[in-house]
Amino acid sequence: MILYTPLAAEDIFPPESNQFTDYQIMEYRGRTVHAEHMGNGTYRVHQLLSTDPAHFLDESCSPGKIFSL
Repeated sequence: MILYTPLAAEDIFPPESNQFTDYQIMEYRGRTVHAEHMGNGTYRVHQLLSTDPAHFLDESCSPGKIFSL
């Protein structure tokens, strides 16, 4: 089946509601990140939420990096 639509696939087929329960928006190193809580106080960066292009050059906030608070 082919579905022609301007909508994103997530809008048509929403993910399970329990799939993103461990994700939260938080402040890390002065930048706002969308992170996944992995347990034991560690987090994995899922997305950097910033409008400053210089923040994206900082590798400590790049997606996939693990940090602890």
